[in-house]
Amino acid sequence: MTTRPKVLIFDSGVGGLSVYQAIVEHLPQLSIVYTFDNEAYPYGELEQDVLISRVTSIVVSAVVKESIDLVVIACNTASTIVLPSLRAELSIPVVGVVPAIKPASLLSNLAVGLIATPATVTRQYTHDLIQDFSPHQPVELLGSTRLVDMAEAKLRGYTIDLQELNCILAPLRQKIDVAVLGCTHFPLIKDEIQTVLGKEVLLVDSGKAIARRVAQLLMLDIGRIYKGKREKHKIMSSTIPWEEMALNVELDKLGFGVIQNCPFRRDV
Repeated sequence: MTTRPKVLIFDSGVGGLSVYQAIVEHLPQLSIVYTFDNEAYPYGELEQDVLISRVTSIVVSAVVKESIDLVVIACNTASTIVLPSLRAELSIPVVGVVPAIKPASLLSNLAVGLIATPATVTRQYTHDLIQDFSPHQPVELLGSTRLVDMAEAKLRGYTIDLQELNCILAPLRQKIDVAVLGCTHFPLIKDEIQTVLGKEVLLVDSGKAIARRVAQLLMLDIGRIYKGKREKHKIMSSTIPWEEMALNVELDKLGFGVIQNCPFRRDV
């Protein structure tokens, strides 16, 4: 392993940047390569075989090119579908994300709200999580693709319409005391969601748990002060339309260089 372990974080869009922020906060000694498949965004609308093919091709290509030590699939949809195939292709650890139902149920005294994509709230995997980890605590489900678009837009400099957000989240208001941000995009608009739901609702996501798992697998100490040279992290996408140039401004603030094209087979 290199002096600075290199971790690949993968998502269909910029939602995985919330996972990136949690990881670099707790593990600043890592070198990060963030890769997103915006050409096929959103993943919730892809056929399963297409999703497996794309993710496997992009991730395996990036692992080889960048000499990656560990992969984080920072997408709930991809994590529930692709992990077995990806782990069969790679000899390094692969970490997925799942909605934080278990910790949320332990914190709730009223009911848990799961805010996720429509694909996540309808998937059997999610219902199994609820049955296993929140059998006695009600879980209210809310699936929204629009929230994903809002998070993508915010990172490109647009302001979130709180009135629209209020309409989307209205089914959960007055019903829950803990909300699970069940899509990695949603922590990017956490402040706006908190404003709409109210400060009495606790928001939970998987970011810190993922950072702990990465530290465990790489045998690193969480929170260790890093005194080495801080270089820009690398970010790659499957396509770079002109409007992504606006995104580079925010990415620079997060510690990235400019977006580059990621290598993968175009036959997928």
